[in-house]
Amino acid sequence: MNIRLAFSSTVSSLHPSGTSLQSSVTRSILRPAPLLLLPRRFHSIIRRATDPSNIISKVLQKSACRDDTTLIASASFSTMASSFHPEQARVPPALQSPDPPITKIGLCQLKVTADKEKNILHARTALEEAAEKGAKLVVLPEIWNSPYSNDSFPVYAEEIDTGFYASPSTAMLSEVARLLNITIVGGSIPERSGEKLYNTCCVFGPDGKLKAKHRKIHLFDIDIPGKITFKESKTLTAGESPTIVDTEIGRIGIGICYDIRFQELATLYAARGAHLLCYPGAFNMTTGPLHWELLQRARAVDNQLYVATCSPARDVGAGYVAWGHSTLVGPFGEVLATTEHDEAIIISDIDYSQIELRRTNLPLEKQRRGDLYQLVDVQRLNSH
Repeated sequence: MNIRLAFSSTVSSLHPSGTSLQSSVTRSILRPAPLLLLPRRFHSIIRRATDPSNIISKVLQKSACRDDTTLIASASFSTMASSFHPEQARVPPALQSPDPPITKIGLCQLKVTADKEKNILHARTALEEAAEKGAKLVVLPEIWNSPYSNDSFPVYAEEIDTGFYASPSTAMLSEVARLLNITIVGGSIPERSGEKLYNTCCVFGPDGKLKAKHRKIHLFDIDIPGKITFKESKTLTAGESPTIVDTEIGRIGIGICYDIRFQELATLYAARGAHLLCYPGAFNMTTGPLHWELLQRARAVDNQLYVATCSPARDVGAGYVAWGHSTLVGPFGEVLATTEHDEAIIISDIDYSQIELRRTNLPLEKQRRGDLYQLVDVQRLNSH
């Protein structure tokens, strides 16, 4: 069979502020594919998202199943193609840029030790220094309160949901955010929830309240013989939800380290109106030189928004040696600020007016072929 499938649907989703948005559940991604493979669990999603009398339902009735996967292939969607409106590609509608459009961001590249209390105090000092230099948004590294190892994660893990008395790291973040009137993307720490461990990033607003919590979605399982082998899945559990949060300095999509390799997540955040993507991360000495900057610039230029990363400083005596090079990338793929591998605090301006300028220069959203390829926002579709 020589067939292609595409579908779209409009659903109501809830903006973090509580207002209802009419949002498409689809979004253009990577490249067109001649066939679409869908697990059985998506059948009900498709039926909910489409009229039962349309061609998708007919295709489902005729499709064959193998190994819990259905290969959906049927006639061309000429009607859908002719009715596609590229100007409606970005959904939800982009928010207005924050006012004022220019803000300062601080990236704190910190050396991590085996002394948890020392790490917390050191991070606090860095946050205070960044705020003194004018940063209104400050980002910490991945796993900044603990050595990065499967042996350490269970020992240093904190029960964030239980309360600050059980989580000294997040208690410090909350207090500093409130005292300094800043927004903190708190890197990540090992989190204990019941019998599970997560790699978790907490975002605190200027009032000291927890605004969002992101659990690393894609676990770092890598095996490059003779170079590096690490499997987070030995101790950690993957998160289940993308995380986007409205703050006083813009709408932010959160990822942690390995999450940056998956362009679909960044594209989903852009579709939900993010101005900035923050990735606390600890790339290593094998993948760092090749991929760290490359991936940041790719995520930024693909989605025409800002990307900020924050790494631990390099410690050649540690069991896991981080690459460093914390960076801010602009919406045209330009490196706006970066550092080497030692401890550093980077302060740089973010000018949100550049986002719309670059989207006017290269109107990719209006040019995407939604009649040929789309991304399903499964979380929104399921909530509908």
